[in-house]
Amino acid sequence: MADTAPAKPKTRKSASKDEAAPADHKTEAKAKFTRALEEAKAGVTELSKEAQDRARALGSKLEGRSKGLQDDAKVYGEQARTKATELAAQGKNKASDAIASLGGLVSEAAPTIDEKLGEKYGDYARSAARQIQETAAKIDSKSVEEIGEDAKEFVRKSPGLAMGIAAVAGFMLSRVFRSKR
Repeated sequence: MADTAPAKPKTRKSASKDEAAPADHKTEAKAKFTRALEEAKAGVTELSKEAQDRARALGSKLEGRSKGLQDDAKVYGEQARTKATELAAQGKNKASDAIASLGGLVSEAAPTIDEKLGEKYGDYARSAARQIQETAAKIDSKSVEEIGEDAKEFVRKSPGLAMGIAAVAGFMLSRVFRSKR
């Protein structure tokens, strides 16, 4: 133990030097952390600007496509409306022709009804034929829009009767299409 020298007590200079070293490290770490935060903020700002630019460009591109699609839809809608109007007019003409033909058949059958059932029933047939032909003439004279308005008014005034007529018409159409199979 004699060989070992007693430990020298630390002097003030060496103690303050050791205390200053951690302070320098803290300052340096704080500075690096601050710089890293500033770089991160700058990166976020740049990314935000880039995202906004891309969003604007994409928005403009989508707006252009949307406008084109809207224009196309308007054109197709107008074409569909024109075609539907044409088909409705053709259907109206065929319906009035069919009703007029039915009126003609009933009128032609009136003399036979006179002979077989009597003049009273023949008069009923002639009256029915006149009304059928008048209805055909009314249908023929009206536009498709007027017929549509008349139908709406009829449904408003007599919804139960309209439902019954629709049910009967649906049943008859189903029978017609079922028998064609």
